[in-house]
Amino acid sequence: MGAVLRAIVEPGFFASPVVRAAVELGGAVTVVAALVGVFTVLRGQSFAAEAVGDIGASGGSSAFLVGAGPLAGFVAFSAAAATVLELIGVQRARGRDVATGIVLGLGFGLTALFLYLASSRESASGATATILFGSIFAIPATALPLVLLLGGTAVLLLAVIYRPLLLVSISPELAAARGISARLVGFAYLLALATAVALAAETIGAILSTALVVGPAASALRLTSRPARALLAAALIGLACTWGGLLLAWDSYYWPPLHHGWPASFFIVALVVLSYLLAGAWTHRPGRGR
Repeated sequence: MGAVLRAIVEPGFFASPVVRAAVELGGAVTVVAALVGVFTVLRGQSFAAEAVGDIGASGGSSAFLVGAGPLAGFVAFSAAAATVLELIGVQRARGRDVATGIVLGLGFGLTALFLYLASSRESASGATATILFGSIFAIPATALPLVLLLGGTAVLLLAVIYRPLLLVSISPELAAARGISARLVGFAYLLALATAVALAAETIGAILSTALVVGPAASALRLTSRPARALLAAALIGLACTWGGLLLAWDSYYWPPLHHGWPASFFIVALVVLSYLLAGAWTHRPGRGR
């Protein structure tokens, strides 16, 4: 077993405090993103998650301008985007694409502006790459308590609204007949989504954050139609993709060109896509009943 590990894992991986911090932060963020992602896929709001992520990017880039950490900007602007989506009418089928498109355009515009302003400052020379593509190995371990607090709040919110959210997502008519406020439940869900997208943007970047929210959840829902099992499967798939991506990013430091390394966000998203394809192949394999 030791020989196998040495062949797969390059030296220093398990001993590095930077890796330990990335594993802990990435694991916490991934679980939150996967749990929220299951409802995002069930509700058909993957496009809305992308819009929230793009608005979050403008928040992260604006944080550089005022000398704050990008996570604060990600969370604040993502929550604002969730509120705008609700006010414009994301709960209505016809209004969903319109609302998302408006927020998406606003997010791209603000991000371009803030990154342009930040590029003129030496202290924010790496802002563009950090905001758009993330830098999970550069996040300090001291950020873990805040990540756990935000992630725990989002999971707790999901737990509180779990049953009504599930009913609203699957059968809005039945939920309305039972007196459930789809608007109130939907807004609470959007706040949880905003938090999950903001945390994902902090780790793998705003552009790729939606993949971490939607990908593992979509793979899980290909494997099972039961919500509880889908939540567990999504979390496990997400952890495998995130931790596997961190390992490959560490190993890539020893690949050509030597001592450069490939971004962890690339490997994480690549594994997310691979998991989705494998889940589809498993679902449609010969002899599998419905």
